[in-house]
Amino acid sequence: MEWLIGFGTTLLTMLRDVLPIAAILFGFQALVLRRKIKDPARVAMGMVLVLLGLTLFLEGLEMALFPIGRLMAQQLTAPEFIYDSARAAAGPIHWLDFLWIYAFAAAIGFATTVAEPALMAVAIKANQVSGGTITVRGLRYAVAVGVAVGVAVGAFRIVTGTPLHWFIISGYIVVIIQTISAPRAIIPLAYDSGGVTTSTVTVPLVAALGLGLAETIPGRSPVLDGFGLIAFASLFPIIAVLGYAQLGDLKARRLKRRFEKK
Repeated sequence: MEWLIGFGTTLLTMLRDVLPIAAILFGFQALVLRRKIKDPARVAMGMVLVLLGLTLFLEGLEMALFPIGRLMAQQLTAPEFIYDSARAAAGPIHWLDFLWIYAFAAAIGFATTVAEPALMAVAIKANQVSGGTITVRGLRYAVAVGVAVGVAVGAFRIVTGTPLHWFIISGYIVVIIQTISAPRAIIPLAYDSGGVTTSTVTVPLVAALGLGLAETIPGRSPVLDGFGLIAFASLFPIIAVLGYAQLGDLKARRLKRRFEKK
């Protein structure tokens, strides 16, 4: 009974969020474009399925993924796991003691990004408009590697307590340098790839991981240190996709030189 009440509340919340979007779409179709909607029954059924799907997804996050993310953070930062049973964690913590945290953060970042529906849609469209030059798998894996590295670096920041802006400023300096030398055609896609990662799958899990780490690591504040992982998950995919394009461009130039020599 309690679960049904929670499901109904989530459903009403999603209905409140989806209705304005539907009103804008249908309003422009009817009032601005002045065209009838083709197959309105199918469109209405699709909206209902979207609403139910988002509701079930959010309920699944609350019931399974959020608790698992926090539990893993607690277990991986527990002194009995990090240190020997006969040794107690004394003095200030050392970042090398939390290597499993960085590995877990990277694995979570990679897995959630590969499963991200928004990234799949962008990769498919990029493959279509590029005539197959940009592969779906190549783009997805490049972005996933970027998110994995970003989340791992973000976990390192939480462990060490380093100010967030140092990493963000340094990262965007790298992005600017890459943008100058990267192929022009890939730059807009690389910047969009940083945005599509912060969607329905990646954000909840990464946010739960960050808050779980900040709550369990001594001396860290969930408010000050628990947030910021999403910024890393948006920044590092840009670096990864630009780097992927630069490596591809370099390889193509080398092949061209070899062909010209022959």
